[in-house]
Amino acid sequence: MNLWFRLIWQMLSWRSRSKLAIGDMGRRTFRVWPTDLDIYAHMNNGIFFTLMDIGRFDQGVRAGLWKEWKKRNWYPVVVAENITFRKSLMPWQLFDLESKVIGWDDEAFYFEQRFVAKGEIYAKAIVRIRFLKRPKGIVTPAEVLEVTGWSGEKPILPKWVADWAKQSMLPRVKEPAPSLWQ
Repeated sequence: MNLWFRLIWQMLSWRSRSKLAIGDMGRRTFRVWPTDLDIYAHMNNGIFFTLMDIGRFDQGVRAGLWKEWKKRNWYPVVVAENITFRKSLMPWQLFDLESKVIGWDDEAFYFEQRFVAKGEIYAKAIVRIRFLKRPKGIVTPAEVLEVTGWSGEKPILPKWVADWAKQSMLPRVKEPAPSLWQ
């Protein structure tokens, strides 16, 4: 339920925040609510992922892209995520979620998202996003960029991110899953 309140607030308040270009860093301030806590009384790791969705949505809306995607029946999906936690976010603590596109390849966009409190990074994630279209199909980053009016240089994707993306991919065809415990 907490997600829905935050999402509704996002929908109602985005116009009060500055516009963004696709290459800009988006920043949203949140507070850790009691409903965000796990049994250890700090923010549940699943909430980090939920808030990252809202951060990317905010960036798309503020960049004026969401409307264009909806018109074309495109929608972003998470393909892979990698998050590293450094410190716990505690009840009632204020923090910023920073979201930025750090690059793309032929198939997907890559976001870096950071949870920052008082200038200190508490957690950092890399998220691989692909675009799909309804009723069926894949949208390439080149097609998405054409709609955005991107005119800048293509950012160089860090090598470790490209390596991680390759290593984390699942097979495209149906294969029996190998056991990790053999």
